[in-house]
Amino acid sequence: MAKSLKVGVIGVGGIASTHMPGWAQSEYAEVVGGCDVSDYSLQRWGKQHGIERLTAKADDLINDPDIDIIDICTPNNYHAPLTIAALNAGKHVLCEKPLAPSPDEIRQMIAARDASGKRLMTAQHFRFSGTAKALKAELETGVLGSIYHARSWMLRRAAAPTRPGFILKEHATGGACIDIGVHILDLTLWFMGNPKPVSVTGVARTELAHQDGAFSIWGGKIPQEMNVEEFASAFVRFENGATLILEVSWLLHHNLPPDAPVEDMQMWLYGTKGGSQWPKCEIVSSNYATQQLYNRTLLRRQDVHEAHMQECIEFAEAIATDAPTPVPAEHSLQVLTILDGIYRSQASGAEVRLD
Repeated sequence: MAKSLKVGVIGVGGIASTHMPGWAQSEYAEVVGGCDVSDYSLQRWGKQHGIERLTAKADDLINDPDIDIIDICTPNNYHAPLTIAALNAGKHVLCEKPLAPSPDEIRQMIAARDASGKRLMTAQHFRFSGTAKALKAELETGVLGSIYHARSWMLRRAAAPTRPGFILKEHATGGACIDIGVHILDLTLWFMGNPKPVSVTGVARTELAHQDGAFSIWGGKIPQEMNVEEFASAFVRFENGATLILEVSWLLHHNLPPDAPVEDMQMWLYGTKGGSQWPKCEIVSSNYATQQLYNRTLLRRQDVHEAHMQECIEFAEAIATDAPTPVPAEHSLQVLTILDGIYRSQASGAEVRLD
């Protein structure tokens, strides 16, 4: 069967490599063009994937009438203008996380989506892993009762990215908070049922990156021009009374689990009927009548495809079959409202109310 949806990728030198296998596996979509400001990266990518439609100008793909989907894999600060331009040109958009660096930009993207009638999705790939899908399905049965508190963290030890697109505000806006905080926060809110956040108290700091000899296992010596935070933490309140404690870091002196040599990513949810831990997919509960404690672990949590692959496959399928978009942009707006609140709380030294 011929694939009906044609994809153009903007920004082919980094995370786009994880999207390509998904587009190749999709029943409905195929990549036909690419764009990058680096000619070296562009030519190498084109040769690797057998793609000849290559350009240094994003508008060439955005305005190409043969292209249906724009896949945006650029640094953070370019997400909103490229997405809005693509939606205005009548394209569906899959955009890497974070959807944009600020809530106001996401609101503009949602408005462009609504005006165009096209699809917009953030590439929050952790939602598409087997463990996440398995636990989400279990949570939707009400096994935890009312979730009233959560703890989430994504902590790396000496594993900061060192490329300009991650460590300079002019490209990324922020550091660990917006780079990896967006992953664990999106997943936590999704598991909680996306309650509305109303306030946040947070900090965003750099304590280790500029010490003499500071290094990353991903790039050697950390560049001194790095001007984004390496660590962030927050306490969040929600409209339904639930609360959340969040911690993220690129460089924390944190002992990592044996099976996670780069980062410790965990989430605990606590409800009126039970608790749960991800990614072990463990459910913790009690029988008060018999005073017994129970722990059970979900066993069927296999990945159909690697998570980055699966997000591309499901986005194309949603377009082709007119199914709901797997990651609504409104969910990404909630995530960025909280992350932006952390930065504002750091600046003010106080709790901030959220819009």
